[in-house]
Amino acid sequence: MAKSKRPLLIIDGDSLAHRAYHGLPKAIRRKGDRQAGAIVGFANYLLRLYADEQPRAVVVGWDTLEVPNFRAELFPHYQGGREFDDDIVEQLAVLPELVEAFGFAIGKAAGFEADDFLATAVAAEEKAGGSAIVASGDRDAFQLASASTVILHPAKAGEMARIGPAEVRERYGVEPRQVPDFIALRGDPSDKIPGARGWVRRPLPVC
Repeated sequence: MAKSKRPLLIIDGDSLAHRAYHGLPKAIRRKGDRQAGAIVGFANYLLRLYADEQPRAVVVGWDTLEVPNFRAELFPHYQGGREFDDDIVEQLAVLPELVEAFGFAIGKAAGFEADDFLATAVAAEEKAGGSAIVASGDRDAFQLASASTVILHPAKAGEMARIGPAEVRERYGVEPRQVPDFIALRGDPSDKIPGARGWVRRPLPVC
């Protein structure tokens, strides 16, 4: 059977849910007078992406907040000090059920992050000869950009920037596969990654 030309849509569930939660009024409520902004906003993201990209299938990756992931075990300060409102945590627990109700697949397991499922899905799709679209507000996902995989990154006014290898090179001056090393050297305050002491970013020479 010929491989479908339609892409696999891979979504960073936590990233888009957090954007929805902070971008919509807290007055949006559901049964039991519980907040629903993250649920409503994420559902809007999901339906819009499906309509715009017409994927052959959808998989959504999720963090597991109840237990530390393996990165925190390797580096105890990883994401240290992060605190989430109870309202977003409660909605994050519901959202995977919403995704499955749409008939889409989810990836969630103790000790892993959404990023792990995004990367796994991309690798499997490319190995099978297909193409992928990754929707994430996390720049870590830029390492997945390739000739077969494009990253959709939220931009201004609700638009999504399409990031491929050329856009990664333009932004960071490195190849997508070098993004993890670049972040490790530069550091990432959001994840409490300190970076290399004395690191100063300078324009890289054009080869």
